[in-house]
Amino acid sequence: MSTLAETLPQTVTEAVARLQPYVLRTPVSRCHWLDGADVLLKCEHLQHTGSFKLRGALNRLLTLDASERDRGIITASTGNHALGVAFAAGVTGLRATIYLPKVISPLKLKALSAVLIDGQVDLEFVEGDGLDAELAAKTAALAGGMKFVSPYNDPLIIAGQGTVGAELAEQCTALDAVFVSVGGGGLISGVAASVRAKFPQARVYGCWARNASAMHDCLLAGEIRQVTDAPTISDGTAGGVEPGSITFELCQGFIDQYVLVSEAEIISAMRVLAENERWIVEGAAGVALAGCLQTLEHHSELAGKTVAVVLCGRNIELDKFLSAIATAH
Repeated sequence: MSTLAETLPQTVTEAVARLQPYVLRTPVSRCHWLDGADVLLKCEHLQHTGSFKLRGALNRLLTLDASERDRGIITASTGNHALGVAFAAGVTGLRATIYLPKVISPLKLKALSAVLIDGQVDLEFVEGDGLDAELAAKTAALAGGMKFVSPYNDPLIIAGQGTVGAELAEQCTALDAVFVSVGGGGLISGVAASVRAKFPQARVYGCWARNASAMHDCLLAGEIRQVTDAPTISDGTAGGVEPGSITFELCQGFIDQYVLVSEAEIISAMRVLAENERWIVEGAAGVALAGCLQTLEHHSELAGKTVAVVLCGRNIELDKFLSAIATAH
């Protein structure tokens, strides 16, 4: 195990104390409507800004040194991290420039515009996907002598996301497995480290939309490489993996099982939640539940076990959500 993986549980513990005044301790809800296992839902879609991303962004901005705070930060996002950074900028008073792909979800852009602080948070739009936005932001940060805050490729970002897992571990008396959707790998790395600190035998299931499985494909190849996504409703996990990302090695060490789900499975999972819990969640949250449902249906290793699913966000346009679930079976 890498040094970072070994120190991550303690870094998460420190992040829990740092973030406590600002973030919601999101609830865990039991799926009484599911058979075969005791399935628990970690409701991070109920977090401020509608996503777990607030945790990592705020943890990172709260730990900047004086010179970094004075110069301000540059970051990049497909939406949820941008919302987290904008919220965190309001808390800390820092100036932030956020690079966004032009294909950003209209709802996320609308939500972001609603929390922007004039003169404090600026937006820059670039062609391409989330990785293109990250590379453009890193170049701008280097040229301007400013701190680049990665959406996932930063130990303190990962520790912030890991507070989801720390809460989950405290809220469970037993936990045999956890299902987490994977984009850049920050959430699953942090969650795995903190869950395993209390439940060392818990298995970690990494879940990907089959149409956007960059980290999955890199893990199978044994190296970070460029991967082209197909269209997916899980826009929050779409995009490539940044070259040199520390999350690659963490994912190699932490993820026990890889699960790929189709667009139909994602949408079906979103509909199941709407029908049974009356919740709207975005595609990335649907990916994790779809991965759990697929595993429960086709494999027996989780029969009778206690299983958690991280519902990572809710930021999806209503019309898009309704149109999608209308096609689900």
